Amino acid sequence: MNVHTLGCKAVLAVLLTLASHAAAAQGYPSKPVKMIVPASPGGVTDILARTVGQRLSDAWGQPVVVENRPGGGQIIGAEVVAKSLGDGYTLIVSDASTFVINPSLYGKLPYDPLKDFTPVVVLSQASPVLAIGASVPASSLQELIALAKAKPGSLSYGSMGSGIYNHISMEQLKQLAGIDIVHVPYKGSTPALTDLLSGQIAVFLVNLSVVEPHAKTGKLKILAAATAKRLALRPDLPTVSELGYPGFESGTWFGMLGPANMPRDIVAKIHADVTRILGAPEFREQNITKLGLETVAISPDQFAQLIRADLERWGKLVRATGAKAD
Repeated sequence: MNVHTLGCKAVLAVLLTLASHAAAAQGYPSKPVKMIVPASPGGVTDILARTVGQRLSDAWGQPVVVENRPGGGQIIGAEVVAKSLGDGYTLIVSDASTFVINPSLYGKLPYDPLKDFTPVVVLSQASPVLAIGASVPASSLQELIALAKAKPGSLSYGSMGSGIYNHISMEQLKQLAGIDIVHVPYKGSTPALTDLLSGQIAVFLVNLSVVEPHAKTGKLKILAAATAKRLALRPDLPTVSELGYPGFESGTWFGMLGPANMPRDIVAKIHADVTRILGAPEFREQNITKLGLETVAISPDQFAQLIRADLERWGKLVRATGAKAD
């Protein structure tokens, strides 16, 4: 067989592959789509998955089934997707921690954040704030720091699990402020919020939408924005950086990914359909803005670049703080 024949066969194989992918995308989805959420029900990740999933179900004429798989620092849910067939019928909706913090925090993961997933679309990015329980005798960040210094180890802070962005960010704040506050990991924001409201934990760094309703009724206090700049939704709220800890910046994005080797045409279809949903003014107002989130319009390839960049940034922060998985 000569080189010319081999070349023709190679070209034909590529064309057949492209044709099959195009056909797959055209008929996608032809059965229910499973959407794994590696966090407990009721949190921001879960709400995003369910609201977007319902709109996708309406558009596709197929059920989009949201399945919560909390625990293990979101590793349990991520492993399920990583080991699934890359046909577009199993997806994950997760915050960034699963992909950009866990690799530095855990010695060995049952998945590779770069090789085992296909980035599809960024749904939004968070607007985290620092909140404390109503019974904590402090009304400002400075007073909270002073209290922590006066009573080392007596206060505790909650996170949505070891390795989640609010865990690493609180460890950074502890280091910057020179304080000792005990970490209490939970399986998502809902159980952590419950304990914050009941006084079981003192501090919780989490998205604005989770705590703002309770702050308005006096059940907890919001001390500062944990972002690099002041929040558009709360411009009156100073940042942690402004209040004496320059360089402090927390936050995360929420994204939809699939297993490795998803056909590009299916990725493009899901990306386009989700982007259309996120861009609808009514949906954005009800399900993005009201959750204290902002949309992020980037392509799947740019999403992959974002993961690589954040993997490096959070890796440095994990090493600098000495954060450990509890």
